[in-house]
This record gives sequence, structure tokens and C-alpha cells, in this order.
Amino acid sequence: MLDKNKIKFINSLKKKKFREESGYFIVEGDKLVNELLSSSLEIESVLGLSPWLNRVMPASANVKEIIAISEAELNRISSLTTPNQVLAVAKIPQYSYQMEEISSRLSLVLDNLQDPGNLGTIMRLADWFGIEHIFCSPNSVDVYNPKVVQATMGAIFRIQVHYTPLIELMNYFTRIPGFKIYGTFLEGNNIYEKDLEQKGLIVMGNESQGISAEIGTFINEKLFIPSFTGGRKTSESLNVSVATAIVCSEFRRRSLL
Repeated sequence: MLDKNKIKFINSLKKKKFREESGYFIVEGDKLVNELLSSSLEIESVLGLSPWLNRVMPASANVKEIIAISEAELNRISSLTTPNQVLAVAKIPQYSYQMEEISSRLSLVLDNLQDPGNLGTIMRLADWFGIEHIFCSPNSVDVYNPKVVQATMGAIFRIQVHYTPLIELMNYFTRIPGFKIYGTFLEGNNIYEKDLEQKGLIVMGNESQGISAEIGTFINEKLFIPSFTGGRKTSESLNVSVATAIVCSEFRRRSLL
């Protein structure tokens, strides 16, 4: 049986303030918790229905605390509309990176991204296309928001997300001769006609405002995703996660040519 303090602590992790203070976040559902158990992250607690624990929980799992709970208790701590068998509490990992490493590969940069679903989807895309690092502006949505975690479908355990002042990041890379900083713009060059390198930064902007003016000044390769409507009226723009999928796919397609 869960005590009140445990319930209060887990529910507090649904808010960014308490995740930052405690250093923990929530992982929910059969698939995600299974991926968590296979990851290198430090796991504080696994709280699940007895049938799930008996069927799935490996005896060798490196978990500090395993607690069998009822469906009613799971409902009290879950952030899902329909709770799914198990919830875990994991330590937020502390990632680091070397600028030299980043300069030799493709990385994504997200400028003031706000929607949890978009960030989660972009992390899945990065995982699919072999992009290991994502840099977010400090005011972007929190990667450990429960909605983001769900939307990653497990990519959160493989992709490193760094929150950093983007101007400082851009200032560093603009000093590297020939280094490409790509971004999507309506006035950019057709992505299907442009030479694309397999190293550089790919900047994606805010859902409604796009790439901010201050970050836009650092972009030296402006790309445009054309429509194929034959001149008829169409949507003004693409969803940022859809645009990211198209851009990443085209970059990786070029590497096969």
C-alpha cells in the first residue's frame, strides 16, 4: 500500500519545479518502463500491478524499490487518462558533450519549442535518423514533462537533450570555418536542390513564430521545403515535427548517394 508521502512525491513530479528540485522524473506504461529497465538510468522506484511485476520485472533489475500497487493506487499517481499497469521514478541523467564531437556530426537545435508532443516526436525522429544530440533554448518545453516522455516512445533513453543559451552555442560554431548552421525558412533554398553535409546544426523554430530573429542571424544555410500543389492554395506552413522529419530524412538520404 502506498503511503501519503509517496503519493504526494510522485504527483509533485508532474510539475517542472519539483522535478528540478528533486532530480527525478516519471516514466509510465509497459513499453516505456521496459525500456527504462534496459537503459543505464538510475531507477528509484517501480510501482506496478502484481501481474505485471510477476511477469515482467527481471530479478536482476537495478531498482532501489519495487512496490506492488492496486489499480486504484495507480490511478492516484498516474498522469495518463488510462493508466497502464506500471509507473517508475527515475533519476534525471546529467549529460555532457564535447564541442569537437558536436562539430563532427549532425545535431538538432530547437528554438523555443513549446509543445510536449512536438518535442517527443522530434526525439523519436532523432533516434530514428541517428542524431544523438538535441540542443534546446532554456525556455523550451521540459524534456521530462510526462507528456514529452510518453511521446518519445523510449527515445528519451537514447537521445541526449541539452538546455543551453543558443546564442552562446551559435557564437562558438560560427567561428569554425565552413561549419554549416541550417535552418528552415520560407525564403530559403529548395532543400532538394541544395548540397547537404552530414555534419552541422539543424535549427527548427517555435510552432507559431518559427526561428527567432536573433538566432536567424547565425544561420548560414537557409532551407525551404517546397509544396507540390501545382500552384493551388495550400497550408501556410508545416507542423515543426513534420518539417523536422522531412529535413532529417533528406539529410540522411544524401548520405546514401
